[in-house]
Amino acid sequence: MRISARNQLKGTITNVKEGAVNGVVTIVVGDDTIKADITMEAITDLGLAEGVEAYAIIKASNVMFAIGSERIAGISARNQLAGTVCCVKRGAVNGHVGLKLASGSIVKGSITNEAIDDLGLAEGTAALAVVKSTDVIVGVE
Repeated sequence: MRISARNQLKGTITNVKEGAVNGVVTIVVGDDTIKADITMEAITDLGLAEGVEAYAIIKASNVMFAIGSERIAGISARNQLAGTVCCVKRGAVNGHVGLKLASGSIVKGSITNEAIDDLGLAEGTAALAVVKSTDVIVGVE
């Protein structure tokens, strides 16, 4: 599978919660859990079920960052992945930040240089990658 989304995290589905129109698919990647809110049609078409290997696919522009390694209470984003900043690459206005998770996977996000500075994101900084479940696409091979 070759796609432009920077984040393609391979894991195993541990739960599928079915709804009338959408369902929530839980994918475990290393020690991290990623939830994807997708249509029931996609769940059926892809054969998503417990034990199936799948990819959590996230565009870099859908990744937000927070400082520290503790989950943030009181926000609606279901996915909060703790790690250490492993790379920061600045452009003219925006930059790309890479966050290495305990599993060794890297989550990349595209945010403004101003946000990079305001948060103090630099190599070695503990941070969270925050992603809404509706921003996660599920793929299978």
